[in-house]
Amino acid sequence: MRVIGSIPHPKLSISIFSMNEKYQIHFEAGNMEQIFKIAHSEVNGIEGIKKMVDDEFLEKVMNRFNEMYLAFKQAKEKQ
Repeated sequence: MRVIGSIPHPKLSISIFSMNEKYQIHFEAGNMEQIFKIAHSEVNGIEGIKKMVDDEFLEKVMNRFNEMYLAFKQAKEKQ
C-alpha cells in the first residue's frame, strides 16, 4: 500500500492510498479512524476522489466521528 495523495482539512487528516486496484481513503481524527475503499474503476483517479469527498460527505464523516467519540466515552464511563 502506498500513499498517493492527501486532502487538506483543518480538523482531519485525510490520506489516499492505492493497493490491489483499490483506493483507500483514510480519515483520522485523534485516536479514531474511518476508511473507505473504492475500486480504481469507480472514480477518475485522485481528482475523482477529491470531487467525491465534498462538503456534504465530510459533514457525514465528522458526524460519524462525533458518534464514535460519544460511544467510546460512554463505554469508558461504565468501567
